[in-house]
Amino acid sequence: MSDRDKTVILGLESSCDETAASVVVNGRTVLSNVISTQIPLHTLYGGVVPEIASRKHIERVNQVITEALKEADTTLEDLDAIAVTYGPGLVGPLLVGVSAAKAIAFAKNKPLVGVHHIEGHISANYIEHKDLKPPFLCLVVSGGHTHLVRVLDYGKYEILGRTVDDAAGEAFDKVARAIGLGYPGGPKIEQKALEGDPDAIDFPKAKVADHPYDFSFSGLKSAVLNYINGCKMKDIAYSEADIAASFQKAVVGALVDHAMMAVEQFGENKFAIAGGVASNGAFRRAMEEACEKRGVEFYCPSKILCTDNGAMIGAAGYYDYMKGRRDGWDLNAVPNLALGER
Repeated sequence: MSDRDKTVILGLESSCDETAASVVVNGRTVLSNVISTQIPLHTLYGGVVPEIASRKHIERVNQVITEALKEADTTLEDLDAIAVTYGPGLVGPLLVGVSAAKAIAFAKNKPLVGVHHIEGHISANYIEHKDLKPPFLCLVVSGGHTHLVRVLDYGKYEILGRTVDDAAGEAFDKVARAIGLGYPGGPKIEQKALEGDPDAIDFPKAKVADHPYDFSFSGLKSAVLNYINGCKMKDIAYSEADIAASFQKAVVGALVDHAMMAVEQFGENKFAIAGGVASNGAFRRAMEEACEKRGVEFYCPSKILCTDNGAMIGAAGYYDYMKGRRDGWDLNAVPNLALGER
């Protein structure tokens, strides 16, 4: 491949508590993927504190970018464009990434491409699976989002369903806190569930009337809290492991049920998952088994690409760039940006 055939994108991500930068070639090949996480810091507070996250992004963003360029043996002059998450997410952290991207693009006269965070998660599958092309179905499950999406083309989506209250990852965090496991909830629940019986407690799987593809996890979270409080009031011992395993089974069951309903309705033969919760082993196994049973090709990113990272933004940014998207110096953080909104 000649240099003329290569489109090199610097992807920046700072929507929550990871400061990340990556150099990506042609939307599929990752030359570097540097992530600076703030999890140990926010663990002290039981969750992400936006003001603290913003300050840490400011401290780390230049270092992370420098490290990503060095690891990729690339300079700013070699880049074809700068891609950056501009929403959705926490407004302060988003602003740090957007400001850094605009500064580089302005100083080096490079095109600027704003990327939707959820589109980035979906695009992580392009990195992991070089043969994957739209159309396909994708379930994006993270701390802030639960979206069931038809990927019609690069950058073109139809949202089938989304959460009407808590995102799945948010429910994991709240339940983990309730049973004393701490933050972050997803990995801690998954680990604790290995010690428990997933059939010990029958927690509910909510359905949203008139919107069969929408999700609701608030009721499930409340059912867990009520179970714990009931045991305490009656002075009955309860198993944290059984609660974790039974809760995880209910969440995974709801996600898989919705996903397979979409497979059957739309007849798609490719299904992908993405987002932080997609690194959950029980979820990955259940989705793979459900897809295999129906003869559907299953795709999921490696765990490092499920977390927030710059590579997924570089991948999504590449396809936006190739479609001619260019943003101006007025690009701003949009914390509640809807998928497909420009």
